[in-house]
Amino acid sequence: MQKPLILLSLLASLAVTACANTGAAYEPIVDGPVGEAYAADLASCQQLATEHAYLNANTRTDALIGAGIGAIAGVADDEVSDTEGAVAGAVVGAIAGAGAGAAEVHDERRQIVIECLQGRGHRVVG
Repeated sequence: MQKPLILLSLLASLAVTACANTGAAYEPIVDGPVGEAYAADLASCQQLATEHAYLNANTRTDALIGAGIGAIAGVADDEVSDTEGAVAGAVVGAIAGAGAGAAEVHDERRQIVIECLQGRGHRVVG
């Protein structure tokens, strides 16, 4: 039972690490010609978006909720002992919850880039 838990934890860590700069690296579509300041503004807005961390309070809460739901589901599984089921369910639930939280942060980072560029006068359409 120990090896699968270690493997799942390692995979979850790698997945969150792989997403470290996604969303913030978004290059939106701009309506019309791009002025000289666009490249500098884009870089500044992307840097601003990276300040919105993936492992924030909301992502941790999503992971905890997922762990709780997974533990309950694991206990309900008749094929394994209650302890093994609860632990496995908690790990899987935590990974799923953290993944959902990270996906939400990805979207929020994209939105930060868009709104930042719009605030600097660029006609960003998406």
